[in-house]
Amino acid sequence: MKLKVCGMKYHDNMLAVANLQPDYMGYIFWEPSSRYFNGSMPKIPDNIKKVGVFVDASLADIRKTIATYDLQAVQLHGKESPDFCKALSATALGIEIIKVFSIKDDFDFQMLTPYEKVCDYFLFDTKGKLPGGNGYTFSWEVLQDYPSTKPYFLSGGIGLEEADKVADFLNRPESEYCYAIDVNSKFEIKPGEKDIALLKAFKQKI
Repeated sequence: MKLKVCGMKYHDNMLAVANLQPDYMGYIFWEPSSRYFNGSMPKIPDNIKKVGVFVDASLADIRKTIATYDLQAVQLHGKESPDFCKALSATALGIEIIKVFSIKDDFDFQMLTPYEKVCDYFLFDTKGKLPGGNGYTFSWEVLQDYPSTKPYFLSGGIGLEEADKVADFLNRPESEYCYAIDVNSKFEIKPGEKDIALLKAFKQKI
């Protein structure tokens, strides 16, 4: 099971999180976010993939940001179309594309079909006022109806107190294609600054 720590913002905190060896670290390039990142990025180990999080950004802006920060993955958190994902994949060779879908109480999984061939992963997050970082979970039972074999990230309000729930989920059939756990706001001292002790405890539990 992979671990993604999203919403990184502060230089020293990034290095401290990197020492825990998550598989992915996420940087939010959406200006309205309190975790918006536009600073300098320290050198982190090559085995940790840097993910840029975008919300309805242009292809040109995404490509520029990939080059500026040497990103290995792009997470699309807006209303990006399958054609947009296809165009991005064609012009950003080797970049993993993660398409986000927000869930509240139920979800029409037919929405995924047009994206099957144009992204590498899905990410399921909690539907709320913000495109991510809302701090609460959706009903994971919805994923019992997951019709795809596309690997996905499980996100949305996951904190240390959910560790046992995550472990239980990972032992159920609907987790078969769960590729990674994505954490953010519930591990924060303040927006963008992660609590290292909490993250370490969570990583040990799962």
